[in-house]
Amino acid sequence: MPQLLFFAIVGIAAYYGYRSFVREAERVTAKIKRERQQAADGTHGTLVKDPATGEYRLAKD
Repeated sequence: MPQLLFFAIVGIAAYYGYRSFVREAERVTAKIKRERQQAADGTHGTLVKDPATGEYRLAKD
């Protein structure tokens, strides 16, 4: 019975580790895609409007 509990805990930890790895890989892939698009367009970033002041600023990752 302790072996079953051990393998269940290891399986759950592996699942959450895999999910966090996939989430991080998607984030990095999206960042690289944005940077490639900016390089192709010749831009230096993406502007977003600050709702409080109404000013445009560069988007932060």
